[in-house]
Amino acid sequence: MIKRNLQNKVVASLAKFSVVGIVGSRQTGKTTLAKLIQKKNVNVVYLDLELPSDQNKLREPELFFGQHGNTLVIIDEIQRQPDLFPVIRAMVDQNRVPGRFLILGSASLDLLKKSSESLAGRVVYHELSPFHLAEIGSKETKLNSLWLRGGYPESFLATDMESSLNWREAFISTYLERDIPQLGIRVPAGQLRNFWSMIAHHHGQLWNASQIANSLGVSAPTVRHYLAILEETFLVRQLRPFFTNLKKRLVKAPKVYIRDSGLLHSLLGVASLDELQGRPMIGHSWEGFAIEQIVGLLPPRWEAYFFRTAAGAEIDLLLCCSGHKPIAVEIKFSAAPAPSKGFHVAFQDLQCRQGYVVYPGRDTYPLGNNVTALPLLQILRIFPENRDR
Repeated sequence: MIKRNLQNKVVASLAKFSVVGIVGSRQTGKTTLAKLIQKKNVNVVYLDLELPSDQNKLREPELFFGQHGNTLVIIDEIQRQPDLFPVIRAMVDQNRVPGRFLILGSASLDLLKKSSESLAGRVVYHELSPFHLAEIGSKETKLNSLWLRGGYPESFLATDMESSLNWREAFISTYLERDIPQLGIRVPAGQLRNFWSMIAHHHGQLWNASQIANSLGVSAPTVRHYLAILEETFLVRQLRPFFTNLKKRLVKAPKVYIRDSGLLHSLLGVASLDELQGRPMIGHSWEGFAIEQIVGLLPPRWEAYFFRTAAGAEIDLLLCCSGHKPIAVEIKFSAAPAPSKGFHVAFQDLQCRQGYVVYPGRDTYPLGNNVTALPLLQILRIFPENRDR
């Protein structure tokens, strides 16, 4: 079993906070992680709200929670019963000790809105993403497998490529036909699938709602709604542009990425590394994969952006934190990476402290002017103090 780096953070939070939440896309391993925590604690009650028997236990939640006042109560799929949030708040206010509730959910925005209203100041959230390079090891073969198959555990660990592909296609179908309706979102499954596929074809490009809407034959507000659904369920990342007071015209639209590279490849019909090598979109695929791995390492308070001016100065990934000079990252699918002229211009304009050109090679070496060629397998060097994510 691959140990999840988030486990230590969740355990540490349970020692400090009354309520700890684990959110993330379906099938990332939230339940597995919670059950590992359950095994290491004596007084734990686990409830899965997909099971009618566990739903019945919470017909009188105040009574049930009162009977388990000295017990860690784990509630899986809590978005199915949002009326539990005010009850949890009341129980915590009566006995505000750490480690009372561990809640798991797959429906970020709806979950967070309801909990933030009821549990403000009482809860800390952690996102469990699919497998990260820091979790699977540093071998090149594992990197290629993670890139091609994506990081969902059942896809990455499948015994063969066909099983991995079948799992991802089933995931996509289940998400559209079951998960979205269960969240109370009314969207035609076929239309959302078409939109998702179109986003895959525009992976890593600037978001243009009008263009996408015209291609699908729907309105711009409709495609914005679809994008919000995919983002709020952890399937799409909008990388926002960085704004500064430089007297230059800046690109204002976000860039959009399918977060899991395996789902991206399934949506594009890519079934092998050889097929991927022959596709024009391989550079965009590599860029999105690298961005997701780097963003997964960000320490607290650091934010990720991209930077682009109308004149062509550009940084693929700009890592920023108040009180620190930014870190600039250019991502190249090349054996001999070199930063572009636009990267150097932006690097100087923004007074970056360090630059990296992340590529799929093996060697780290200086490129001059505080810019380093860095293999993706060695991205921990960007934030060495955050090795446990």
